[in-house]
Amino acid sequence: MRRDPIPHRVWHNVSRRIAVLRGLDAVQMAHLRELATWFLHSKAINGAQGLNVTLPMRVAVAAQACLLILNLDIDYFDNWVEVILYPGAFRVQHAQTDDIGLIHNDASDLSGEAWLRGPVVLSWDDVRRDSYHAQLGRNVVLHEFAHKLDGLTGAMNGLPPMRRGMRRENWSNAMSAAYDALCRRVTAGEATSINQYAATSPAEFFAVISEYFFTAPEVLKNCCPEVHQQLTLFYRQPVLR
Repeated sequence: MRRDPIPHRVWHNVSRRIAVLRGLDAVQMAHLRELATWFLHSKAINGAQGLNVTLPMRVAVAAQACLLILNLDIDYFDNWVEVILYPGAFRVQHAQTDDIGLIHNDASDLSGEAWLRGPVVLSWDDVRRDSYHAQLGRNVVLHEFAHKLDGLTGAMNGLPPMRRGMRRENWSNAMSAAYDALCRRVTAGEATSINQYAATSPAEFFAVISEYFFTAPEVLKNCCPEVHQQLTLFYRQPVLR
């Protein structure tokens, strides 16, 4: 079925303002537009709490999500169909069981969340900030959609499906060593080169380093060269800046 492309004026006005896309050349941008068009025809982007989701908002989400799969395949975004946009940070409740078996309901405010076989949920305030007022190492769209790549194996554990020619052992060794080193520094109260949230779990480590790979590649390469090398093989993406 033929898909109408994103109108040129809308694509140009949105994409030229998104910081993480500025290193792409004309051929890459044309391919990204094709992928974003596919995304918008394949995934629903719905507003919550009365948020009116405009076409430029949808394009901003789609373009950054598809940056992750620019040199992969659309199959990497299989098995889910919806993105939910909240106006701002949204509150979620998670049941936690303590050491003596008591269950506690803990509430927290989030800027994004990716369900293993469900939607990606995003705060538009955070998407807008990261798109147009970027900070190195921070992009909520890249973070949450990296979780989707991770979850393709059936679990979010920091081990997405390997590309042809990649060795799982090399990936695991590089990621484990860097993750363990980060955890030790966080536990010791030492400064870290990347966001300490990456020490939460291997899944969050993969999502955070994916943010750095696209938004602050030199920071990642300097602190974790073997991790950077594995992500280069996985995303098959040249350094954008």
